[in-house]
Amino acid sequence: MDYTLFFIYLTACGAAAATGALFPTGPWYVALKKPVWTPPDWVFPVAWMSLYLLMSAAAARAAMFEGATVGLALWSVQIAFNTLWTPVFFGLKRMRAALVPMAGLWLSVTATCVAFFAVDVWAGLMFVPYVIWASVAGALNLAMVRLNPEAASGQTA
Repeated sequence: MDYTLFFIYLTACGAAAATGALFPTGPWYVALKKPVWTPPDWVFPVAWMSLYLLMSAAAARAAMFEGATVGLALWSVQIAFNTLWTPVFFGLKRMRAALVPMAGLWLSVTATCVAFFAVDVWAGLMFVPYVIWASVAGALNLAMVRLNPEAASGQTA
């Protein structure tokens, strides 16, 4: 693995992660009804740190293989959707609108995983936890829209 590439990809992840600091959950989120299967708050930073490290390693590893261009382009798309979701959900408090970048995120993460598997099994395997997490996050976003219809459009923000 090329560590220079790893740190470049990790820097992109850092920019996405910074949105969490810029748009903290706050009292609005705490007051929302959540499904019983919502992970505890401490799980989110641990999961994201792990995922950002795996995503960066996967991209750096895939970049070493011929034919990785599409996968790396999809990696760029997924990090863009990753960065966009937090400001829409937590910043604008528009849970329903956040389903749009969430759908883009899930599709691009899944496509990246498939593209990485096509060039390197290890790069693909490193993306599998992200596919699972994006699936859970999408289901959680949708469940919160359903449980909080009055807040889903940000009208009570």
